[in-house]
Amino acid sequence: MTRQLLVRAIVVLAAAVELAPTGVDAQDFTPPDEEEQVAAGKGGLNVGLYGFSMRMGLDIEGDAEPLASFALDLGDVLTDRIRLRPSAEIGFGNAVDTYVVNAEVIFRLADDTEAAVPYVGGGFGVAGQDNCGPAPDCPKAWVQFALGFEIRIRESLNWLLEYHAEDGLQRHRLFLGLSTRRAQ
Repeated sequence: MTRQLLVRAIVVLAAAVELAPTGVDAQDFTPPDEEEQVAAGKGGLNVGLYGFSMRMGLDIEGDAEPLASFALDLGDVLTDRIRLRPSAEIGFGNAVDTYVVNAEVIFRLADDTEAAVPYVGGGFGVAGQDNCGPAPDCPKAWVQFALGFEIRIRESLNWLLEYHAEDGLQRHRLFLGLSTRRAQ
């Protein structure tokens, strides 16, 4: 049963990717000017809304729970390759819906000017579920690990593929989605 659900979800996700429009332009997002911030003495920590991503995925550990997720690119720490990225995940389609809110630091292994940008990161999350009060260990704090890459579609738009290890490597989630890239 679980394997059939996983295969169906992968087929639906692959069809959605294949049928996604490629001729549609994204909105022109202009993040805060980093050079002005550095000149103003704000080089250590730059905070602002620099971008966002929307992702769909599966919890590949156990019952293949479908997931919807979004993340925000909220700033830099010391360099523009180390990013502050909060995110949220909602699991649905099973008997109990699940929720995770994450605070992560992502290290991008290449500049945004590259066609493909791999990244690695980690952080903490708080996980809950429907009727969390009577459930044992709910809500629960989780240690997170992220590994992924973005492939440029347009100047400021990317495909992304991301693996999330959560709950101290006890849960494994795979995401596919779109993200914005900072203007150069």
